[in-house]
Amino acid sequence: MPAELIEIEVGPIAHGGHCVARMADGRVVFVRHALPGERVRVRVTETGPKFWRADAVEVLDASADRVDSVWPEAGPGGVGGGELAHVRLDAQRAWKSAVLTEQLSRLARIDREAPVEAMPGDSGLGWRTRVSFVADPEGRLGMRRFRSHDVQPLTSMPLMSDAVAELGLLERRWTAGVTVDAVAPANGDAPIVLVDGQPFDLRKGRVDPRPNARAAVREVVGDWQYRVAAAGFWQVHRQAPAALVDAVLAGVGGVDAGAVVLDLFSGAGLFTLPLADRVGESGRVIAVEGDARAVKDARRNAHDRPQIELHQGDVGAVLGTLGAWDSVDAIVLDPPRVGAGRDVVRSMTALDPGRIVYVACDPAALARDVAYLAEEGYQLEDVQGYDLFPMTHHVEAVAVLTR
Repeated sequence: MPAELIEIEVGPIAHGGHCVARMADGRVVFVRHALPGERVRVRVTETGPKFWRADAVEVLDASADRVDSVWPEAGPGGVGGGELAHVRLDAQRAWKSAVLTEQLSRLARIDREAPVEAMPGDSGLGWRTRVSFVADPEGRLGMRRFRSHDVQPLTSMPLMSDAVAELGLLERRWTAGVTVDAVAPANGDAPIVLVDGQPFDLRKGRVDPRPNARAAVREVVGDWQYRVAAAGFWQVHRQAPAALVDAVLAGVGGVDAGAVVLDLFSGAGLFTLPLADRVGESGRVIAVEGDARAVKDARRNAHDRPQIELHQGDVGAVLGTLGAWDSVDAIVLDPPRVGAGRDVVRSMTALDPGRIVYVACDPAALARDVAYLAEEGYQLEDVQGYDLFPMTHHVEAVAVLTR
């Protein structure tokens, strides 16, 4: 590992929150905390036979898109989760649009601009309704350094909502090594704190021993209400659920009363309930989710909608059992970061949906699956990015494909 700083000119944006640069000998370096066109001094953090990784620690020639970091503790050598905090907000969205556009071009051979939309009134701060910390050996809460198991204690976390910040978690001392999660629903309901997954009573300073201790929250999205396990999955940006529901309902288009819709990787039912109301009691919504806890929540959330059919299990395996259906009108899927994959895509298209609405949290996975869908006779009709993770490189996207 070189001990000295290296002066380098920063090249284009790449997927993953860094830019690509080349040293004088042609070696590729992935540089974090920089911007295209800047001249910087970097500290090498990893070496390898194909490329190096480095942090920009001194800016010699700054981009016009650079601002003072809103979260220095996520800067060079710091924690992950705020790698674009030095970038102007509109430039962050341009950064994410460039990545989404490039991945579609490189992996799906589709050359079209993929815009990224901001949430109304979003300042880029105070948007996280769910946060997770780890206690260091001295009991101070922090997060892990980028690509490291080391915990860096934090004095601030400006991305968490006011309701989470008011809990004062960073000011307390905790048992070394515990994980502390906080959930504060955007609707204003009382937050929940979990320590190693167990409900924690902040007033008494201990895990709540009651077997019926509150471990779930109520989330409200438009006209729909959801019960969601505090330790389960839910979109973390306070405006994300509503924005994505609107996008999905728009994406399924003319699907109406009496239609059959599949909701894959359906979680606690964020899209299941709105889709059920769209198709009415004469239609069917078949939801498939692998996580037992999420399906348990979904059953509670869907108890008054007989048109919803819930399946727990591997999505690909469950799809194989639905072959008796001649066809479905639309499929909505919201897979994990790795994407759906070729086998799931083939099982989906075998059901001959007229429209597929794909909610993606990773541009590369989306582009790969769009390429698989093209092989099966589906074309990309529309794609829209949403900036649901300001100050990070992450971007959510909704793609609509038609037969």
